[in-house]
Amino acid sequence: MSHQPKPSVFPANINKYQAGELAQSPDLLAVEEPLEIQLNFIANDEITERKVSVTMRTPGHDFELATGFLFSEGLIKSPKDIIRIRHCESIKKPEEQGNVVKVTLRPHVKVDLQRLERQFYTNSSCGVCGKTSIEAIQLTGCPNLPIDAPKITADILLGLPASLRNQQMVFEHTGGLHAAALFDNKGHLLAMREDVGRHNAMDKLIGSQLDNTEVFHSSIALLSGRLSFELVQKALTAEIPIVAAVGAPSSLAVQLAQNYGMTLVGFLRNERFNIYTHPTRVQV
Repeated sequence: MSHQPKPSVFPANINKYQAGELAQSPDLLAVEEPLEIQLNFIANDEITERKVSVTMRTPGHDFELATGFLFSEGLIKSPKDIIRIRHCESIKKPEEQGNVVKVTLRPHVKVDLQRLERQFYTNSSCGVCGKTSIEAIQLTGCPNLPIDAPKITADILLGLPASLRNQQMVFEHTGGLHAAALFDNKGHLLAMREDVGRHNAMDKLIGSQLDNTEVFHSSIALLSGRLSFELVQKALTAEIPIVAAVGAPSSLAVQLAQNYGMTLVGFLRNERFNIYTHPTRVQV
């Protein structure tokens, strides 16, 4: 039985207050449904199946989301570690249809079971103090980024939010999604993904480009919301040297970017921006 793609928007009738009057009006909502990621792998010479994560997401690009999540959390190093990825057809409840993805890893891939258990229970949240989080990043072997490239001019940087907004088709209908995008240093859009969860949008974006990871090394990531530690960590895993956002960064996000040579730009809107770390990549 083939899986039918789920819609990303949902029609609704609302009561809209405008110009002193309340009237019924049709509207579109961003769809939010759970996605469970299951992992099949070899452990102690036995086939093992574990739940890795349950995340609330907007349906669409589910395989990219699962792949990007596994990569950014250090559970795989490349898409080549995956034999097969599919929507699970053996479901127990009708609402699970299309909402469970099973990823089968190659026999040689070693899965850290303790890390796997911890990842499932924390589920995209730190769950620990900042110092421990940054030390955990160091243990995964994230590199220090070369601070001399790429370069981007201030004018091109200022134009990125408008370019992103022009591509946010679902956002235009609903106003309810986060976006993550990759641009080259000339301002050309390379890829963009949307989701109700900012972490999911980033995982989808990373998952969409894992067959050509070199693109990350010379690109700029733009995020439609704020900059959290987890988002910077995901970008660092993909070795993206410049990360910008229309919102504010957290203190831990700035600390992580500073430690690993990433240029972090916040409040990129209304013809202004703040550079929090490694400003030499931005030419004014």
